[in-house]
Amino acid sequence: MSHAPARRFFASATLCATLAGFSASIAAGFDLPSKRTDLSEADLKRVADVTRPTADFSKAEQYEAMQAGATTSIDPVTEDSFSHISANIPFEEEQNFKLGNALFRKLWVSSPSSTQASDGLGPLFNARSCMSCHVNDGRGRPPEGGPSATSMFLRLSRAATTPEEETAVASADVVNFPDPVYGHQLQDLAVPGLAAEGKMAISYRDERVTLGDGETVSLRRPSYAVTNLGYGPLDPATTISPRVASAMIGLGLIEAIPEADILAHADPDDADGDGISGKAAVVRDHRSGKIALGRFGWKAQNATVRDQSADAFANDIGISTPDHPDAQGDCTKAEETCLDMPTGVQKRLGAEEAPGPILDLVTFYSGNLAVPARRKASFPETLQGKRIFYESGCISCHVPKFVTRRDTQEKAQSFQLIWPYSDFLLHDMGDGLADGQQVGLASGREWRTPPLWGIGLTRTVSGHSFFLHDGRARSLTEAILWHGGEAEKARNAFSSLPKDDRAALITFLESL
Repeated sequence: MSHAPARRFFASATLCATLAGFSASIAAGFDLPSKRTDLSEADLKRVADVTRPTADFSKAEQYEAMQAGATTSIDPVTEDSFSHISANIPFEEEQNFKLGNALFRKLWVSSPSSTQASDGLGPLFNARSCMSCHVNDGRGRPPEGGPSATSMFLRLSRAATTPEEETAVASADVVNFPDPVYGHQLQDLAVPGLAAEGKMAISYRDERVTLGDGETVSLRRPSYAVTNLGYGPLDPATTISPRVASAMIGLGLIEAIPEADILAHADPDDADGDGISGKAAVVRDHRSGKIALGRFGWKAQNATVRDQSADAFANDIGISTPDHPDAQGDCTKAEETCLDMPTGVQKRLGAEEAPGPILDLVTFYSGNLAVPARRKASFPETLQGKRIFYESGCISCHVPKFVTRRDTQEKAQSFQLIWPYSDFLLHDMGDGLADGQQVGLASGREWRTPPLWGIGLTRTVSGHSFFLHDGRARSLTEAILWHGGEAEKARNAFSSLPKDDRAALITFLESL
């Protein structure tokens, strides 16, 4: 029996008040659309028909293999499969993609430097380039005992403690509050003459899980700590949350999904009683300051590809942009030496270390990395696994299909049928995955549903098979078995399957 998520629309004020847990008077200022405005009534019906989850698993659906519409890459599968330009980008825009690619790979250096267009690194940082974290534009990984944690870092924050701070979170003015000494993120690297903030320490405890047919699977439960702190202890109220870098593909298409279509899947009070209570992340656009739907980041803390890019420049590399103009990056007032270090601002080049044109090009590149075409979408075992995936209730959160806006800024992304397998909403994933860290409307147990497209190429592109927000899962099977909370019912359905059916479901995921 299919558990397709019901489509329903909520008035934005009521929705946000329920989600935030604060008064309706605070949430009433949020203005998120309840209906698409870019389509005629006839087109709205067409979209509803084409995005309805299938009940026919005898063959692949029409256009299913082209999971990112006309933007889908059909290039041969290699380690560069996540680095191709969207297939329908006009020729005249390819230059911007290539320039953005060069800037994405660019290694920044500390100031002062003879390479004035490339200095300004840090002073505290986690990586010297975007590509250092997103190797081959793919998924990051835990350090696994190695000396570097470049593609994984620790978020630092504390929850609101006063009515004023609660109001700031409820109004989406902030998502949380930094550690008073170490800021929003632990930077484990620093420019010469400055001490790094500390090192991430990970330990694992094995836990055995017995599946319905008697097979056992070993899960590893991680514990996180910070060692070699350079500027004194963390605040007792500070929480630490590990994050691995996400794959870069399809970001522009995700931004092009209408807010109303994502909100249609929200059910914060579980009105239909199915145990799934997805809720929207409400944030502010960095540039405009306007309320928007969060859809990027592990807790959906960013609304746009540009917001996500500017955050990475500021916190991961310590480079200022027009959206985050502080050239000292994540340095705090308690880190006086850091604040006194020279910056890379060159007035003749702009007011920031990465002026507007640089952020624009990196954003364009990030928004136009193509999703690869499906493999073996019509094979019998893949179709069997797809049926099991649907019938197990996985699509209650991993929503298969959307159609992007017709009036997108990037014409290549306009009115595309896409298959991200995500609702981009926040869900309670249970104690096992909880990090205890509030991020905006996301509690310490809630995470954004990550898109699944490209997940089957993780080993090919990134050279590993670590999954979930901290890479604890060493396989897709382990990743599924870590699901709890709202996903516990689907997880239990998977656990109780015969071995051949579990293998078929994994085959389906590997085809994405």
